Amino acid sequence: MDAMNLIPAIPELILTASLPILMLLDLSVPQRHRDITFWLSLLIIAACAAGSAWLAGCCGSRAVTFYGAFIADAVAHVLKLCTYAAMFLTLVYARRYVNERNLTTAYLGGAFYLLALFSLLGQMTVISAGDFLTLYLGIELMTFPLYTLAALKREDGNAVEAATKYFILGALGTGLMLYGISMVYGVTGSFRFAGIASAISGQSTNGLVMVFGVVFIVCGIAFKLGAVPFHMWLPDVFEGVPTAVTLLVAGAPKLAGFAVCLRILGQGLLPMALDWQPMLIVVSILSMALGNLAAIMQKNIKRMLAYSTISHMGYMLIGMLSGVRMTGEGGVSYTAYGASMYYTVVYILASLGAFGVIMALSQNGKEAEKLDDYKGLHRRNPWMALTMMVCMFSFAGVPPLVGFYGKVAVFQAAIDAGLTWLAVIGILFAVVGGFFYLRVVKFMYLDAPADGSRVTVPKDTGIALLVNGALIILFGVLPGPLMDWCIETVCLSFI
Repeated sequence: MDAMNLIPAIPELILTASLPILMLLDLSVPQRHRDITFWLSLLIIAACAAGSAWLAGCCGSRAVTFYGAFIADAVAHVLKLCTYAAMFLTLVYARRYVNERNLTTAYLGGAFYLLALFSLLGQMTVISAGDFLTLYLGIELMTFPLYTLAALKREDGNAVEAATKYFILGALGTGLMLYGISMVYGVTGSFRFAGIASAISGQSTNGLVMVFGVVFIVCGIAFKLGAVPFHMWLPDVFEGVPTAVTLLVAGAPKLAGFAVCLRILGQGLLPMALDWQPMLIVVSILSMALGNLAAIMQKNIKRMLAYSTISHMGYMLIGMLSGVRMTGEGGVSYTAYGASMYYTVVYILASLGAFGVIMALSQNGKEAEKLDDYKGLHRRNPWMALTMMVCMFSFAGVPPLVGFYGKVAVFQAAIDAGLTWLAVIGILFAVVGGFFYLRVVKFMYLDAPADGSRVTVPKDTGIALLVNGALIILFGVLPGPLMDWCIETVCLSFI
């Protein structure tokens, strides 16, 4: 471990150095040239991706710096690359949407792109966190720009209400996590995940206080993931804020959420797996149940996708809790953690495509939020309808799309961990969830459109949607390479 080696943090340094420059440039850009900020944002993301790719290829599978506070391992490299791709597509999808809704005019300038990049910096910090302090700072840096973005349309009462709920409940979740962290630190005397694991393994800790600390930390994690029973903010935020901001909340941050689970539960609190596994089982079942059942009743597609997100976090947690067998042996299953990582990646891929279509269809000041807005979409724009159908089928787990193999992977991990009954429950709720996804497809292909005008999209958005849909199909037809990559990545990070 090199205490002050800056090389493992090259992507973060690139982004940190670029943000002030971009802010100054944005101040001097005339409104008619506001897209310059957009293109420079994409260039900065590409530079960060190049830095992470170089580290992954040239600097080994693991590097620790800043006195153990920062870890650049295989999981960090892969999750960051996926985060860059998600943020890149998010900004491409959002460009026309934010321009048409005056989110880049007057006093706002390029704030949307700048705040998105600040949130990206927080996500990168979370992914590489080696201790609780770095993790906490990363979470705050990731979420505070999202709070601001949620209230960007301050003249919109629904957006302000959603932003207020998001901020208050987000602060509550952070407070719970901090309270748990303080208990763990008080018992173990360490903020570092490796040091905490060593202290617990040495059995020199107060078991009762540690259990309470774990409970509060798991509650904080559930808040950040939007899992039941800490999901209250998610549907209102998804529905109330502009769709571009919804995607910023629903997309890339979920990769950071997986990193939080892996770093805290899979590494720092691994010796206490028998304490946090039952909690995750309850959270997972409740999330799958409420998410799938509540989504059936929704007529707003953004609110429907919010409950869909809740259910998918439940599926992701199945893989996470299956990483350690529920016995006293403490054996770690890299395959289970890899399956959870795989599920998170493929869920975000489908979310990007679905919200990309919603933004592309939201034109001329009209929001395409009602399910009725998608009636007859295949007649208005066949390619958009096809992309949305692919995303819905992937969410539902229809073979041979990538979402099917994601569900198979986490259910197989549960069976391998001796939790066959949990896999059966997951399968049953997956069948229930198929109804509301197929309903969207039915509207697009079997119902007559209320508006027969053809929908057009900018060339960059059309290409992004094409690539997005093609990746869902490609990784579904050939799931092996991505799955192997995720499993190998987790193995390298745990060695």
